Formats: sequence, C-alpha cells, structure tokens
Amino acid sequence: MIDHLTPENIRFADHVEGWRDAIELVSEPLLESAAITRQYVDAMLASIAAGGTYIDLGYGIALAHSRPEHGVLDTGLSALWVRPAVLLNDEPAHPITLFFCLAATDSSSHLATMAKLGELLTDDAARNSLLAATTTAEVMAVLNAGEHQ
Repeated sequence: MIDHLTPENIRFADHVEGWRDAIELVSEPLLESAAITRQYVDAMLASIAAGGTYIDLGYGIALAHSRPEHGVLDTGLSALWVRPAVLLNDEPAHPITLFFCLAATDSSSHLATMAKLGELLTDDAARNSLLAATTTAEVMAVLNAGEHQ
C-alpha cells in the first residue's frame, strides 16, 4: 500500500537507548539502500534536538524527515517499532513506539506515499493493527489490506 515501505525497510527493536538511537535504527535501511547519506541522518537528529517534536503524529507515531538537499539520493520510507516507547527529544509528552523515516528527492515525489500513509493512520483499526504489529508479515498484511479498501 505505502510506496517504498518494503519488507527490507521494516525493523523492530526490543530496546533502544533513546530517540537518537531510534532515529539511527530507522535510518539504517535507507542508508543501506543508498537512498540517503549520513548527512540526512545528522540533519534529522539536529532538527529534533532543536525542538523538532512536530514530527510526532500522535498515537505514538513519529515521522522523521529532513529537506532533500540534506542528503536524499532517492525517495524512500522505512519504519521501526520500538518497545518500550522512547521519549521524542526526551520529552514525556511525546512517547513514540513507531518511527517512520521519510526521504524525498523533491517537494512532490513523496506526496502519494504520504497520502496513503495518512489514510492508513487515520483509520483506527488499521492504525491499531499497525501499532500492534510484531513481525514484518503482520505489517505487510496491514499494508496490503489497505490496498483493497
């Protein structure tokens, strides 16, 4: 359903040291596929550290991203589930269990992916199933179910 969110871009972690580690981990698939450079990860970390809790979408979900010129080579999307939740920017008001990392080469190439992600996350049942997922197969089942709605 969501373009670019392939099984290779889905990760799970039982424990991370904090939001910085979560950003590092969610970025790994995009670094490995050369969709982004290290500069992009550093830009996301700096943005969040400077008060970037705006990436908190609610429901324990965050969408990490930065500007294309900060090291995007190809449009991509990855996801990381962490348990227990980590506090975004170490702020108690922002516990996150699902991190997405979005890389877009320009201001429009990712719009279809973002629209589908928005549809998924505003569907209570789909969002809850996604948040509860513990395997890549469960995630793909939720994404594929969204294709047929």
